[in-house]
Order: sequence, then C-alpha cells, then structure tokens
Amino acid sequence: MNRVKIEIITIGDEILIGQIVDTNSAWMAIELNKCGFELAQITSVHDNEQHIVESLDLALNRADVVLFTGGIGPTKDDITKQTLCKYFNTRLIFDESVIRNIEELFSTRPGFTINELTRAQAMVPENCTLIQNVVGTAPVTWFEKNGKVIVSMPGVPYEMKNVMSTEIIPRLQNHFKTPVLLHKTVQVYGYGESALAIMIEDWENELPDSISLAYLPNSRIVKLRLSGISDDMLALEFAVNQQIDKLQQILGNAIVAFDDLPMEKIVSEILKSKSLTLATAESCTGGNIAHQLTLIPGSSEFFKGSVVAYSNEIKTGVLGVSAEDIENQGAVSQTVVEQMAKGIRRLMNTDFAIATSGIAGPSGGTPDKPVGTVWISVCSADTLISREFRFGTLREQNIIRSTQAALLMLKEKI
Repeated sequence: MNRVKIEIITIGDEILIGQIVDTNSAWMAIELNKCGFELAQITSVHDNEQHIVESLDLALNRADVVLFTGGIGPTKDDITKQTLCKYFNTRLIFDESVIRNIEELFSTRPGFTINELTRAQAMVPENCTLIQNVVGTAPVTWFEKNGKVIVSMPGVPYEMKNVMSTEIIPRLQNHFKTPVLLHKTVQVYGYGESALAIMIEDWENELPDSISLAYLPNSRIVKLRLSGISDDMLALEFAVNQQIDKLQQILGNAIVAFDDLPMEKIVSEILKSKSLTLATAESCTGGNIAHQLTLIPGSSEFFKGSVVAYSNEIKTGVLGVSAEDIENQGAVSQTVVEQMAKGIRRLMNTDFAIATSGIAGPSGGTPDKPVGTVWISVCSADTLISREFRFGTLREQNIIRSTQAALLMLKEKI
C-alpha cells in the first residue's frame, strides 16, 4: 500500500550548533504518523540559501510533501521566504491581510507596535497559497509543484503547532488519501532485547505482512511496537489484537503493560482508580521516584510525600531504622530497606510505601556489595516484599533502573 511520504526540514544555525533542541520535528512526526502519513526523513540545515535549495531538491526526490520550519522571522538572518521565492521563480508582493492579522494580534498585546521589520512580514511570494498565522506575525506559505506540496512555517514551537493542527494537517488530509495506521505497544520486563527476540522468534516470523514489529529497549523494559496499515480500521484492530493475544500466551507475566505509557503513569492511574495512597523513602534514588510521580497532573490525589533519607542519621532519626542494623548489616541491606518502607508508611499514613537503598556509584562498592547493588522494598498494611538488584556501574543508569524496578514492584501489589 502506497503511503504519502513527508520530509521535514528545520532551518536554523541555532539547531546545528546545539543551542536549541529540535523538538518541532518530533512533535510533527507524532502528529503526522497518527494521520497515516509516512516520514521519509528529517533534515536540519543552516540559514544558507544554497543549503536550503539543495535540501529541498533532495527532499522532492523522495517525498510527496516537504514541511519547512524556521527562517521566516523579520530579521536579516531569516532567508527562507526569499529563497523559496527564487526557487519557485516568483516575486514578493505586499499582502494587506497579513498586516490586518498582525494588527489584530498586537491589539491583545499592550506595548507591541508595527515597525518596518514587522511590516516586512506582509511581503509574501506571489504564487503561493497564503495561510494566516493567527498566533504570530510570520504567515505560512503553501506551494504546489508537479503534484507535490511544499509548506513553510514558523519555527516558534507554539506557532508551528497551532498552524499544523488547525490548517496544515487538515489540508494535507483533504489533498491526499491516507490509509489507517495503527500502533499497539506491549511492554516486557525481565528480558534483554536479544533474549526476547529469541523467545518470540517463531511468533515474529508468523506475523502477517500487514503487521510489522519494532523492538524499543528502555531501561530494563523492552517495548514491542506492533504497527499495522490498512483501509479497514476494524479489521486491522482485530488482526493486531489477535497477535497480542498470541504474544501473551508466550510471555505471560513478563508483559507489564499494553500501552505506550511510562510506568509512573500506569501506576498512578491504578492508585487513583482504587483510591490508594503512596509515600516514598529514597536513598540511592535521591527523590527520583517522587519526582517522576509528581510530574503527573493530579498526583496529589494519591501521592502524600517523600523523605530523601540519604544519610544514616535521617534513616534512623526520621524513619526509625535501627542504628544497630545499619552498623551490622549496612545501609544497603534487606532489613534496613524494609524498615525504611515501614517507617515512611507509618510517618505519612499511606496505603503503600516504597523504599530504596543502594550504591549508585561510581565509588562506594565492596566485593560483597559492588556498585549497582540496590535493595528495594514495597509495603502495605499486610504486604512486605523486598528484592536485591545489581544494576551495573553507571550512576545515572542505576538511579533510572532503580526507579523503574520500584514502580514495577508496586504495580505487582496494587
């Protein structure tokens, strides 16, 4: 099945020198993919006429649509508009509708006035289809050539997102016929990527041609993304779900989620749905579990608080851990992490509690407890589970993996 191919070209020296991160392309790719379009390539180029023209020529050889972002501001380094004017053998003309749009925009922004540079935004290529940018001063231009579409948009993210959502994607959908595209993600825990591939090799080999599989490793979870394309959404959903059922028979409890959501989001939804509360006592994770949970809107419904018990004094003085147990068995031990979990649950009066204690590294390890050794405990009124992990020698990786493992342990019990 032929799909409409799109190439994104971002323009700006600031991207290529690393001054800003190109978040525009990622957002556009997600939204276009939802609508059945295929991303052929994403390219970043300098504010340079030759570079822009060369990238456009190459893009039109492999894509049906080319989407430019950036380079259409009012200053001299913004040359996209002039470059496209030359490319399409046209001239710049003054368009009163752009000035009216800017005047309306500035009427809601006290202190903003139209100067000569702002007024220059109304100079647009004569042979383009003009699309007003209702949240910015730079208009959007739409060109067509030999059945292909070229669009130039602002690089300011909120301006680009607004025009893409309200104008560009609807126009592309009207211009081209696109198939139904479906993605379903299964999250698997406990297997490395290669071990998982061997485990499901027969199932993967028997997938129908209309469904493809991608492996997406993330910390100690491997996401399996099944993608299907069809003209019939109901038939496609049935086929994909049938394959997921077969996969579940193979992997069983190793499947920890059937959505492409972070574990903190999955756990939070379960806690909220059951009206359960949670607190954390964190040593080696340094508050990262609490941080991930509180990034979620509405987390105050279930998350009461956290104690970052990095020092032994906090473990004993605040959480009630036995100083003798720390002395005899060490802070990174089952008995200590269990006391931490019980202590924070008692202190915060919650249904569940998580505690972590480990050696994040790069120093502090011993032969018995090397860097990456982590104990995690989850407790409730009638449940207490604890596990030891060996996550490796990289500090940041150990914190991320400990956070993931703790949330997975909690998910098991709620």
